[in-house]
Amino acid sequence: GCITVTSPEARLASRSFGDILTQPQRKPAMTRPAILNDRHYTYADYLKFPDDERWEIIDGVAYNMSPAPAERHQDLVSELLIQVGNKLRGKPCRVYTAPFDVRFEASETTSKVVQPDLLVVCDRSKITGSGLVGAPDWIVEILSPRTAGKDQIVKRQLYEANGVREYWMIQPFDKVVTVYQLGSDGSYGIPDISEMTGRLAVTAIPGLEIDWDLWQPLDETP
Repeated sequence: GCITVTSPEARLASRSFGDILTQPQRKPAMTRPAILNDRHYTYADYLKFPDDERWEIIDGVAYNMSPAPAERHQDLVSELLIQVGNKLRGKPCRVYTAPFDVRFEASETTSKVVQPDLLVVCDRSKITGSGLVGAPDWIVEILSPRTAGKDQIVKRQLYEANGVREYWMIQPFDKVVTVYQLGSDGSYGIPDISEMTGRLAVTAIPGLEIDWDLWQPLDETP
């Protein structure tokens, strides 16, 4: 008879969330499917993912966040955290970086849980021991080839629909930042796009601004 041989990659791609959790010997995270959309995933499912993996769930679809971000990505996150943290010291607003769970609803049946690269929240009642429940005031996502489409389309729609007042998307190599601000009609409208030079104010957080000239990428440092 005819024998069909299925590659390990094909078998992995066809596995469901339950298969991934129950397999006795897991493959490295980089071999995981980039997206799990075989069914509608919720925050309750999210809590069952292995601790050594990072996922996001948006409208019931699970997105694998492996592999880890590149050095330039992390260097920029560190610079933003230093600047924002220093300027918010002694103020009610708090800054967090990934991994830090953001849910827009408290229920475990919610199908939306994300880990923005950086966020600021000024309403401390939204902060819980497991992350944030509700919309941050400001979110920053640093684009990479693996996540750019999701950040620019899927996450932008998610943040707009759930009332995130200001959303920045940063292209770390081109040094361009795209800024969306929530209008009175609840939509982002046309974004402001600028080069990462000089200072840029965070409109949603009065008194907060980013000095791009303080960021010195490692590959541009003498």
